[in-house]
Amino acid sequence: MKELQATKTVGFGEKLGFCTFSGANNIVYQFKNLYYLFFLTNVVKLDIFWAGTIFTIGMLWDALNDPLIGYFAVNRRFKSGESVRPFALWYSIPWAATVVLLFTDFNAPDTLAIILSLAVYLAFEVFNTFVGIPYNSMAGLASNRDADRKSINVFRNLGGCIGSAVGAVACLPLLKAFGALDETGNLIPDTASRGFLMVAVVMGAIVVSGSMTHYFTTKERVKQVSEETEHLGFFKLVGMLVKCKSWIYNTIYIVCYLVINMLLMTCLTYYATYVLGSTAAATPIQAAYLAAYLLTSFIVGTVDKKLGRRKTMMLGALIAILGKVWFLIAPAAPGSIYLNAVTVGCAVTFAFVLFNTNRNNIVDIIEADTGRRIDSMIASADNLASKLAVAGATQLVTIFLSRAGYDANLATQPPAAIGVINFMLGWAPAVLSVIMIVSAYFLPIEKDYEQARAKLGGARAM
Repeated sequence: MKELQATKTVGFGEKLGFCTFSGANNIVYQFKNLYYLFFLTNVVKLDIFWAGTIFTIGMLWDALNDPLIGYFAVNRRFKSGESVRPFALWYSIPWAATVVLLFTDFNAPDTLAIILSLAVYLAFEVFNTFVGIPYNSMAGLASNRDADRKSINVFRNLGGCIGSAVGAVACLPLLKAFGALDETGNLIPDTASRGFLMVAVVMGAIVVSGSMTHYFTTKERVKQVSEETEHLGFFKLVGMLVKCKSWIYNTIYIVCYLVINMLLMTCLTYYATYVLGSTAAATPIQAAYLAAYLLTSFIVGTVDKKLGRRKTMMLGALIAILGKVWFLIAPAAPGSIYLNAVTVGCAVTFAFVLFNTNRNNIVDIIEADTGRRIDSMIASADNLASKLAVAGATQLVTIFLSRAGYDANLATQPPAAIGVINFMLGWAPAVLSVIMIVSAYFLPIEKDYEQARAKLGGARAM
C-alpha cells in the first residue's frame, strides 16, 4: 500500500487564526463558568437551587442538541464544498447576542426571572453548538498530519489560555470599572447588574472578532477518500462511533477532564469568597492556573513525541493527582489551593492538546473502516456524554451546597457548606484523574491511527 499523501503544511498565520478563535470561545467559556451561577444567585438573587437547575437544564439541552446539530452538519455541504468552516461565519453574531442576554438582569419577579433566564440559556447553547462545530472539527480538516494537528491544537490551547485570562482574570478590573464590584472585589448592589451587562457586551464583541478571524484565515484541505455521498442515518452514525474503541476511551478521558475543569471554575469563586474571605482572591489563583496552562503548552508536543500518546495522557492526569495532596491535608491553606490550581493547569493542557488531536485522528480511523468522514459528529457525540456528566456534576454541587445550608445572604457560610466546596476542589477531581489514567492506559489510538493511514493510503492509490 502507498503511504497516505500528506496535505500542505499549515502555516503560522493559519494557526494564529485557530488561536484567535479558541481565545474567543474560551472567553465565553471562562466568563460563563466563573460568573454565571454567581450572577444568578448574587445579582439576580435567585435561590441557589433554582439557579443550579437553570444551569443544569441549559447544559442538558446543550448536550442533547450536540449530536442533533452534529448529525445535521455531517449531511450538509455548503456551496463552497466545505462542511464545517462556514458555521463560524453564520452563527457568531447570534451567539454573541445571547452572551449579552445571559448576563442581563431583567428585574423581573422570581418566576418570570427563572423562565427568562432559562430561555436565554437554551438559545445561547444552540448557537454555541453551531459555532462549536468548526471549533472542534477544523484541525482535522486543515491537515491530515498528526504533527500539524497537534501543533494546531497547541495554538488552540494558547488561544484558550489568552481567552481564559480575558474571560476570568481581566473580568475583575472590567467589573470594577463598570461598577459591578468595589475596590475590595465585592458586589455593589445598586450597579452590579449594569456592570455585568457591560462586561458581557465586551465579551460578545470579542467573540465575533475571533470567529471572523478564524473564518478568513483557515482552509479545509482534507477530503473524503471515497466518493460516497449517501445520506447517513442517525443510528448508523452512532454505530460507527461505538465500534471505535479509540473514540470510547478518548470520550471517557474528555468527560473526566471537563468535569474537573468545571469543578475548579465553578467552585473557585465560592472558595475565594467564603474560605479566603474575598471574591477578588480568586483572581491571582486563576492567574496561577493560567500561567501553568500557558507554559505547559510549549512542552506538551515534545513530551508526547518522546513518551507517546498514551503515556503522556497518563502523565498529565498523574500531575493533577499529586497537586491535590497538600489541599486534601490542609484545604484552608492558601498555598494548597495555588498548588492545586497550578497542577490542574498543567494537566488540562496535556489533556486538551492530546484528546483533541485524538479526535482529529479518530475521524481518519472511522473513515478507514467505513469510507465516510464524520468530522462534525465526533466531537458532537462525545460532547453529549461530557455535557451530561458536567450537568449532573453541577446539579450535585448545588444540591450539596443547598443541603449543607449555603445562603448567599450570609457573609460566613456554615462548616458543612465549606466542606462541600473543599470536597469539590479536592477529592472529587482526584478520583476523576485516576479514571483518566485508566482510560488512557486502554486507549488504542496510536495503533489504530497507523493502521488507518496505511489503509487510506492504499485506497487513495487505487
